[in-house]
Amino acid sequence: MSASDFWSNQDAANRLIKELKGWKASVDPLMSAERLIADARELLELSEGDEAMERQIEADIAALVPVVAKLEIQTLLSGPYDQCNAIVSLNSGAGGTESCDWTGMLFRLYTRWAEDKGYKVEVFDILHGEEAGIKNVSFRVEGAKAYGYLKTEKGVHRLVRISPFDSNKRRHTSFASFDVIPEIEDDVEVEINPDDLKVDVFRSSGPGGQSVNTADSAVRITHMPTGFVTQSQVERSQLQNKARCMRVLKAKLFELKQQAMDDKLAAESGQKQKIEWGSQIRSYVMQPYQMVKDHRTDAETSNVQKVMDGDIDMFIEAFLKMRPDGK
Repeated sequence: MSASDFWSNQDAANRLIKELKGWKASVDPLMSAERLIADARELLELSEGDEAMERQIEADIAALVPVVAKLEIQTLLSGPYDQCNAIVSLNSGAGGTESCDWTGMLFRLYTRWAEDKGYKVEVFDILHGEEAGIKNVSFRVEGAKAYGYLKTEKGVHRLVRISPFDSNKRRHTSFASFDVIPEIEDDVEVEINPDDLKVDVFRSSGPGGQSVNTADSAVRITHMPTGFVTQSQVERSQLQNKARCMRVLKAKLFELKQQAMDDKLAAESGQKQKIEWGSQIRSYVMQPYQMVKDHRTDAETSNVQKVMDGDIDMFIEAFLKMRPDGK
């Protein structure tokens, strides 16, 4: 990075900076733990029964516990694509306005979680509900090991509450699905035949206002052999929206290829793969009691508001720590 020609190739420079950030995210907690251990050892040698020093040593050890816990989680994020950015899709289930509102709530949850991590969120496409909320939204989460964390959230999320849209104040159950794929690098080879693509352009939609584009700049690309559909309408340029669509399509096709290889290996070894998509992974109960429970790990909390504000690390970490036998 100190080379005079470092920025002569901006794409290569950005990839190197991204790689550096990833390494720093792994190394910095280790160095912090080593410093705390060294400080505690020095104080221990000097303490000679001094109560004040012993209390300081206890405080240093207590400070070391969360650092070591963070290191443990890092060792669990060692998958081939865990270091990648994540492309997330949230889709409302059956239930009209209630489910759209729930999808909007989840979008806020994951946006808050990403911001707390120092990640960048970039919306690709969003379709608002007719009355409230969001029907579906696709967005990119950029940051060290974003996919490694968010892959644990894949599945169906269930909400139970007294509906604010029901004049009779009845309890409603709503569902929304969370899907995520890793954003692969541009140098990864994925063959896409232009003849297999159906490209549609249309006018951007939204809740209204000056930011709504009046030109046909939104792009939808359908990959005919697989039926995959990618869509982007957040850019004012049709060319930029198309580039976004192709980036997401490339990631989807790459994941499909990897999944086929994994299934083949599992079939050869006699292993059965657990199907995560379409399964209810977590329930968020707001009435008649307060509880968020993950059905895979049994991790739960009664502080629903804290979870809705993006504090989901306990669920992510519990899933990452879960052994292959589900315990």
